[in-house]
Amino acid sequence: MLILGIESSCDETAAAVLEDGKVIRSSIVASQVDLHARYGGVVPELAARAHLEALVPVLDQALNKAETTLDRIDAIAVTTGPGLIGALLVGVTAAKAICLARNIPLVDVHHIEGHILSATLVDGEPPVFPAVALAVSGGHTALYLVHEIGRYTFLGQTLDDAAGEVYDKVAKLLGLGYPGGPLIDKLAAGGNPEAIRFPRARLADSPYDFSFSGLKTAVLNYLNKEKVVWGDADHDRKAALEKHMPDIAASFQAAVIDVLVQKTLRAATENNARGVIVVGGVAANRGLRAAMADACQKAGLSLTIPPLSLCTDNAAMIAAAGYHRYMRGIRADLGVAAKAQMAL
Repeated sequence: MLILGIESSCDETAAAVLEDGKVIRSSIVASQVDLHARYGGVVPELAARAHLEALVPVLDQALNKAETTLDRIDAIAVTTGPGLIGALLVGVTAAKAICLARNIPLVDVHHIEGHILSATLVDGEPPVFPAVALAVSGGHTALYLVHEIGRYTFLGQTLDDAAGEVYDKVAKLLGLGYPGGPLIDKLAAGGNPEAIRFPRARLADSPYDFSFSGLKTAVLNYLNKEKVVWGDADHDRKAALEKHMPDIAASFQAAVIDVLVQKTLRAATENNARGVIVVGGVAANRGLRAAMADACQKAGLSLTIPPLSLCTDNAAMIAAAGYHRYMRGIRADLGVAAKAQMAL
């Protein structure tokens, strides 16, 4: 069985062909990072226009690499939300048009379910259920209890900035550029995570929710305070900032990771989960991967984190979710709409 997946929820135009729900025959991603870098973040209108230009070539590449054609595709799975509405509309409209013209079944996929089920594409041991899934990216930071494939219970989410979003904002404060996550992660490797004690938002009344806006403000306040120590002259401040940058990055990253790991492990323990799944763009962070592996080993929990190629937005994960929905008899009407916000 061949499923064609289409993903266009944010700033990656992606298409993939998945065989029997497991074998990735092809996975093509056209990134828009260079386009949005000059603005320090994703510009929705530019993203939608870039999807329009990239989608047909990306689809052609995915089919060609998979050595197949639309005539052999059993179903098309497409992200219908959540995401940027203009970006979503490009992928959803294309999928519906192909399905109508070719009489191919259409399967609608929730973007977060796609991320969660990227864990099923990992080589080796499959994820163990029930599991707590941490979906962490530039647009999402949320915890779900995965009872089994297709059955999820929402546990909590960020009340303000997503983890990936605060990485980008702090990177901008430090003058590092966009996207900030990989840049801070690289810097943090050479710094002391205990150099600065940035705050951790625990939220006693909402144990599974997250808040990172206070951490972002703490970094800003620290930089403003240290301006007095480092010197007011621009060249003095720049030299001092560069000197202390690894420690700032490491200390900031430690604050984010501590909260992500602590809340995930608490959710797993309190919900009698057997495993933990970490997915999304921030799951590519080396510090988070190492800290979560250590914590899960100590707690006796199975841990599944996809390879880096499946952490950021891709269509293989959408095809995987589409496959499992298709096998359960789920089909989408050609009138299905893209939605910027939708619950899993």
